[in-house]
Amino acid sequence: MAATLTHAPLQPPSYGNLVTILSIDGGGIRWLIPGTILCFLESELQKLDGEDARIADYFDVIAGTSTGGLVTAMLTSPNEKNRPLYAAKDIKDFYLNHSPKIFPQYSFLLYKYATKIIKAVYGPKYDGKYLHRLVKERLGSTRLNQTLTNVVIPTFDIKRLQPTIFSSFEVKKNPSLNALLSDVCIATSAAPTYLPAHYFETKDPAGNVREFHLIDGGIAANNPALVAIGEVTKEVTRKSPHFHPIKPMDYERFLVISIGTGSAKTEEKYNAHEAAKWGLLNWLTSNGGTPIVDVFSQASADMVDFHLSDVFRALQCERSYLRIQDDNLSGEVSSVDIATMKNLDNLVEVGDELLKKRVSKVNLDTGLDVNYGDNETNKEALTR
Repeated sequence: MAATLTHAPLQPPSYGNLVTILSIDGGGIRWLIPGTILCFLESELQKLDGEDARIADYFDVIAGTSTGGLVTAMLTSPNEKNRPLYAAKDIKDFYLNHSPKIFPQYSFLLYKYATKIIKAVYGPKYDGKYLHRLVKERLGSTRLNQTLTNVVIPTFDIKRLQPTIFSSFEVKKNPSLNALLSDVCIATSAAPTYLPAHYFETKDPAGNVREFHLIDGGIAANNPALVAIGEVTKEVTRKSPHFHPIKPMDYERFLVISIGTGSAKTEEKYNAHEAAKWGLLNWLTSNGGTPIVDVFSQASADMVDFHLSDVFRALQCERSYLRIQDDNLSGEVSSVDIATMKNLDNLVEVGDELLKKRVSKVNLDTGLDVNYGDNETNKEALTR
């Protein structure tokens, strides 16, 4: 830990013009879509600053929900040289190698369907043991206050029935939030019906014990961009020296890159005629998906995008907000847990194609993305 840094630490925003925020949605194995985009972004940064450059060197805040929370931790956790534990390309390889064991697949279709029904009734689809062991091995004893840049990772406490936000900013004032990053990651990825809820405790310096009863952060904020902006805004109102003289509504001082994990919105695989007849099991498994999970995660992500798109436009700084999302997924690539090598490779291909697509903005009437008037691609927008 005492090794000399190969890069200078990230300077507070008060030293520059912008507060830079990276936000990564939840979405299970679909993380390979934003993962491919982050690999491209990091490679471009390395062209500027050398092969040791990492994503965490350039963002004041990195926020992630569910699988995005795990990626956030991997991008910002320190290794023995006090540099990021993982490069973006390493995380991509991590998902390709381990997803089939995190989400084991069944060979026979009938057995697969029957198992899904039984699991939906009697417990989570996956026991999470492999994921939990893997996360604890990789993140070790690293705690929230040790990340190399500020992080924001939402979870939801089912005992308190309210969100619990693990934030680098809040942990300075509330030591009970200084949990192991491994516990935070296991909690934020505990998607209902897929993985078990996670319980752990922390102890503050005074010896007070706090209990956490947590599930997937996507319940509160599947798109954590707004939560990240809110955490920065709180720091500004507290007159933090790191953010002085930024004002709470200085959105022109924000640079926000928000990356989604894709959706099957345009596929329109659910409709009211069918849903009107659904019972509990149908909401848990219909048309190859899990409708109740799809609905709350998509609603959460879209509401954030709607709000931020409107605000940045109203303040005439919409080019400071870049949302990269593909709403045209269909079939297996729209799943959060079909971890066959074929599907994983297809997800990487979706990410590559998304980089080539033109920058879009959300149509607030339809909820669908439409192209800007210019021909700028997402790849060009990331490197402008």
